[in-house]
Amino acid sequence: AASTAPASQPPSSTPPSSQSAAPAGPSRCKAANLTVTQDATGGGAAGSVYSQLILTNSGAETCLLRGFPGVSLTADANGEPLGAPARQDGASPVADVLLAPGQAGAADMRYTQAGNYPDCTTAQAAGYRVYPPEETASLFLAVPRTACTDDSIELLTIGAFHTR
Repeated sequence: AASTAPASQPPSSTPPSSQSAAPAGPSRCKAANLTVTQDATGGGAAGSVYSQLILTNSGAETCLLRGFPGVSLTADANGEPLGAPARQDGASPVADVLLAPGQAGAADMRYTQAGNYPDCTTAQAAGYRVYPPEETASLFLAVPRTACTDDSIELLTIGAFHTR
């Protein structure tokens, strides 16, 4: 009886129709099919600059943005991060943002001026390295900023993606 139990399990666990139906929705947006821009009309207050980080679907198929992007200041387009990565804004609700080709999703971002921190060892950043949610490839957005090289100083805060 023990030898028949393993033989009966594979047929019950291999219905091809349910396996292929699992990814019924659109796949996650990948860096290769996205372009990054910024809308800096959010203004500033008390040493901070508010903006929207915008990812636009440049691919041919609808994709899904859900969650928070990874964002760091970087010395150049291919450089290592400078200082601490953006802290996620927990007050920002996470929602599915479906992007048809040409559509964009946005995440609210705050950059705090490095000069606000007397202990900051400054370095010039060429811009932001941006990782779409659950993606290991990144995009670069050229926006010169002053960074703090100390990882304990968080200059960036990022919200979850929402529709634009």
